[in-house]
Amino acid sequence: MKKSPLALPLLVSLSLTALGPAAENGQYDIVVYGATGGGVAAAVEAGRLGKSVALVEPQKFIGGMTAGGLGATDIGSKTTVVGLAKEFYHRVWKHYNKPESWKYETREEYKPKHHDAISDNLEVHWFFEPKVADQILTEMLSEAGVKVFTGERMVRAAGGVKKEGNRISTVTMESGKIFGGKMFIDASYEGDLMAGAGVSYFVGREANSEHNETLNGTRALRVYAGKEMDPYKVPGDPASGLLPGIEPKPPEPDGSADKRVQAYTFRMCLTDVKENQLPITKPENYDPLVFEPHLRWINVNAKEKPGKLFYKLTPMPNRKTDSNNHGLFSTDYVGKSAEWAEASYERRAELWQEHVDYVRGYFWFLGNDPRVPEHIRTETLRWGLPKDEFAEAGHWPFQLYVREARRMKSAYIVTEHDCRRTRLVDDGIILASYGMDSHSTSRFVDEAGQLRGEGGMLVRVRPYPVSYRSIVPVEKECANLLVPVCLSATHAAYGSIRMEPVFMMLGQASAYAAAQSIDTGKPVQAVPVDGIRKHVGTTELLAGVKPASADEAAAEKKSAASSTADRFKSAVASLKKEGALKGDTAWLDTLKSETMVDGAKVAELLIGKASLKKPVKDVDAALDALAADDTLPDAKKYWRENARAGKTCKGSLVMQLCIRLE
Repeated sequence: MKKSPLALPLLVSLSLTALGPAAENGQYDIVVYGATGGGVAAAVEAGRLGKSVALVEPQKFIGGMTAGGLGATDIGSKTTVVGLAKEFYHRVWKHYNKPESWKYETREEYKPKHHDAISDNLEVHWFFEPKVADQILTEMLSEAGVKVFTGERMVRAAGGVKKEGNRISTVTMESGKIFGGKMFIDASYEGDLMAGAGVSYFVGREANSEHNETLNGTRALRVYAGKEMDPYKVPGDPASGLLPGIEPKPPEPDGSADKRVQAYTFRMCLTDVKENQLPITKPENYDPLVFEPHLRWINVNAKEKPGKLFYKLTPMPNRKTDSNNHGLFSTDYVGKSAEWAEASYERRAELWQEHVDYVRGYFWFLGNDPRVPEHIRTETLRWGLPKDEFAEAGHWPFQLYVREARRMKSAYIVTEHDCRRTRLVDDGIILASYGMDSHSTSRFVDEAGQLRGEGGMLVRVRPYPVSYRSIVPVEKECANLLVPVCLSATHAAYGSIRMEPVFMMLGQASAYAAAQSIDTGKPVQAVPVDGIRKHVGTTELLAGVKPASADEAAAEKKSAASSTADRFKSAVASLKKEGALKGDTAWLDTLKSETMVDGAKVAELLIGKASLKKPVKDVDAALDALAADDTLPDAKKYWRENARAGKTCKGSLVMQLCIRLE
C-alpha cells in the first residue's frame, strides 16, 4: 500500500525532543510509557515529587487525544475534575484570558457559542485549540524537569520487557535504547508495556452474564430507517452483494461476549477562516462505493445540515472546531477497530492510514459528490484544515482516536455496578462521571434483510469512585507497574472512564503511588489510598458519594433493559407525579419520535423541572440550574436554541430529554 506523509506519526522511530537533564545509564526512578494526557500528568507529577523520570512516546508528538484534536473535553460533572487535570484546564483558561491569544475572534465573541466551553466560576477553559494543549503540556513537562523521548517504540517481541521476579527491570526500544526503572507506568492507549510485562488483559466485550451487567456484550440496535437504508449494492437485490462495511449476518445474541471494540476516528480540527485554511483533498484510493450507505443516510435526512448531523462542528477558539462523529453514518470507521490492540506496528500503520483515507474520503465525498444535496456540499466546503495546526503531521491530527483497546484484568474490575453506584468501593481514588458511552462496533443485515447497527450506547451516570486496585496488576504478575489508561474495567464501565480528564487524574495518582512505593519499599499494591486521595484532592469528593438506593438501582436496571418508548412513558408519568409537568400535557401522551414539538412546551418542561428545587424565570436559567446539579450535565446548545416560542424540537430528542430528566 502506498504510504502518504500522513503515515509518519506511527512509522517514525527517531528520538526527537528531550527536555530536562538526563539520568545516567538510562536508569530512572519512574519510566512512563505513553505521552498521552494521562502519561504527561504522570510524568509531571513524578518530576514534581523529585523523582527522576523518563517519558517515552512511540510517536513524534506528545499529548495523545488532548493535543490531538479532542478539544471539546468530555467532562460529565465539572466539579469532579481536580489535581493536575484541573491545573491543565486552568492554564488553558489563563492562556485564553490574554487578548493576544485571540487572532480570528475575541473571547467575548467566542464564549456564547457553547455553554460548556468556559467555566469562569471554576477558572477553567474546557475547549481549546490543539496547539494550545501541546504548548501547555510541553511547558508543564519542562517545568517539572521531565526527560522526554519521542519516536521510541518498545520491542514487543520476547525480551523487550525484562523482569526480575515480579518486577520489571528494563524496557528495550527498537532504536536500541534501554530504559531501566524502579517503577513503570503504562499510560499508552494500547497497553503494550502492560502486555509485554505478562499482565493479564482482555480485548473486546465481556458477556453480560460474566459480571451480571446489562450493557455489556453485543447490542443489536434498531433498524436503520427501513427500506430507504437498503444494505445491498443494488437496492432490493441481495445477489448484487452487500455494501462495504456491512456484515452478512447478525452477531451473537444480545449480551454475548466477542472481540469487537467501539469504532475509532480522528477528532477533526477544522476552520472556516480562509486565510488559515487548507482544503481536504481526495484520497488517492478513494472509492465512492464506501460512501454509498452514507449517501442513502443523507437522502433520508436531506433537510439536515452539517453540525446538526453528518459531523459535529463543536466550536473551538479562533474559529476552529472539534468535529467528531455525529449520526449513524459519519466519521467513525465502524468495524475497523477490533484488530488494532494486538496488531503489529506495521499493521497498525496500515490501519492508521485506512482511517485517514476513510475520514478524508468522507469529507471529500460530502463536499464534492454531486449526488450530495447542494446545501451540504456548500457547508462542508466552507471548512478546511487549519494551517496553524499539526504542521509536522501534514496538518492532519497525529493521534487516532483509539477509544478502547486492551483492558487490564486485575484484582478488581470496574463494572456497570460501580458506574450505577449499586456497588461502592472503599479504595476509590478519583471520581469518574461521564456516561457509559460506546460508539458503534458493527453493522449487519438481520434475518429480514434489514440494515441494523450494533454496539452503540450512552447511559447517564452520577459521579462514582474508581478503585485503586483497577490501576495496579495482580501483585504476582507485576509489583512495580501502574496502568492508568488501559485499566481494569469491563467494556461498559470503560466507556465511562475513558475520558481525558479522568486519565489525567489517574495518571497523577499513579505517579504519586509509584513515588510512595519507591520511598517505602512496598509493592504498588500495598500503597495506602488515603495518601493518594489527599494528594490528588479527592478526599472530600469521595466522602460525599452515597450508594444508589434499592429503588434507584431497580429503576436504572429497568431503564437499561426497556425500549425508548417504554422508558419515555415511564419518565412522563414520573415527571407528572413530581410536579415538573403542569397544565396541558396531552401532547406528551401522543408524542412520537417523528413528531415536531412546539419549543414553548419544551421550555415549560425544562422550567418546571428546574423549579422543583429553586424557581427559575426562563429556559436559560433552567438549563443552567439543571446542568449545575448534574440533572442535565451536558445541556446542549440545541435546547437553548429550540426550546422557545416560535421554534420546534424533534420528538425523538424530546423523548430522550424526558428520560434524562426523570
